[in-house]
Amino acid sequence: MPHTVPDHETVRSVIALALRAPSIHNSQPWRWVTGEGSVHLFADSTRQLPVTDPDGRDLMVSCGAALHHARVAFAAVGWATRVHRLPNPAEATHLAAVEYFPRAATAKDIALAAAIPHRRTDRRRFSSWPVPVELLDTLAARAAHQGAILVPITDPHDRFALTSAITEAARQHMANPDYASELAIWAGRSFVATDGVPAANTLCAPAQHGDTTMRAFPHGALAPAPEDSGQDAGELLVLGTSSDDGISQLRAGEAVSAVLLAATEFHLATCPLSQPLEIGTTRASLRDRVLEGTAFPQMVLRIGWAPAEGDPLPPTPRRPIDDVLSSFPKLSQGKAVDERR
Repeated sequence: MPHTVPDHETVRSVIALALRAPSIHNSQPWRWVTGEGSVHLFADSTRQLPVTDPDGRDLMVSCGAALHHARVAFAAVGWATRVHRLPNPAEATHLAAVEYFPRAATAKDIALAAAIPHRRTDRRRFSSWPVPVELLDTLAARAAHQGAILVPITDPHDRFALTSAITEAARQHMANPDYASELAIWAGRSFVATDGVPAANTLCAPAQHGDTTMRAFPHGALAPAPEDSGQDAGELLVLGTSSDDGISQLRAGEAVSAVLLAATEFHLATCPLSQPLEIGTTRASLRDRVLEGTAFPQMVLRIGWAPAEGDPLPPTPRRPIDDVLSSFPKLSQGKAVDERR
């Protein structure tokens, strides 16, 4: 008799892959709870960054990326999913209820899930090889499938507006001592940490890759590319949504995940750039000057080919699965029983 729901170990393996999703400063601001025939995503508001992300938008986008990772992982082990986003208006932290039903996995499902453990945020200089237009079109199609738009910024005037906003956001952040203190808490982590940004994954000095100012992390240990490594040909893409409510931000995170995993499949290097969206004035500038007022920017993505001389980046740490996965209590003879017992 076929199973109508995945067994406990299958769900654990799926959530373990979902935990590999990118999040702001690798804060991993999520909780997962299993129920009868479903799994539920909750925001962990204790992990919201009050200075960098005062309105919780970065948190929502991060959780959306984890939701898409879970959908991809379920598909790879033979379970299609149906998602109910923000299913409980009375509980704002309940972001999604995921139901599943059997469906044979395809080769594409398996290949996409296989990209999850290989994805990295690569803050290094990219190579001088251009990204083919056909790949950019494919990435845009993946974002559209998740309900978002992805705009490659190829016009020189638009690119200047975008890179100027990135630089201005970096300037305002570094002038804010509260931001510097918060960043110092989350950055420069050692290899034994379970969250935050490791020193091994951030540059040892502030970087300017061509016209793009990268976020400066303290205590980085990653060596920059040699000066003679050629011009950086990284592409900048802006991901946006037609609205700016919670569901739109969640879907934006799902689209970010879809684009990053597709790029990883193509062996492209990727780096989300959220800094210009964390300052109200620079985010408004991106909406008005780059997206022409037609969409709300939710993420900037830098995509290119990794430097040929660069070593593979180590994976960033993740919290133990038992810290983020629990189960709803079930009723037995009128009393609540914890399913984990």
